[in-house]
Amino acid sequence: MLNIQHIHHIAILTDNYEVSKQFYTEVLGFEILAEVYREERQSYKLDLSINGKYQIELFSFPDFRERASFPEAKGLRHLAFAVADIKSAYSFLKSKNVEVQEVRIDEFTGKKFLFFYDPNGQPFELYEI
Repeated sequence: MLNIQHIHHIAILTDNYEVSKQFYTEVLGFEILAEVYREERQSYKLDLSINGKYQIELFSFPDFRERASFPEAKGLRHLAFAVADIKSAYSFLKSKNVEVQEVRIDEFTGKKFLFFYDPNGQPFELYEI
């Protein structure tokens, strides 16, 4: 058995580093842990944290491929974040000009959730706890 302790980080690739940095810090509220420019790769790496627990590594590379979303591609489908109040989260995202799908109800749990995308088309979910 591997004895995995927890998820260490999630890596996300962006084609517009500054726009994504602003989105993840100012809209989603992640804290910057470290920011490095790697000259040999012409690439930024931004380490982000939420509540000091979870880490997202935001990368920029000059050579990338677009993510296939529709029809859905095999692999990671979306990343879900827990929120206490889905309606206020919806309103906040709308105030930041983020395109947000309408709030839905999970048919099995009765909990509210919604979907939106980061500036790169990465699908995210907010799930009310």
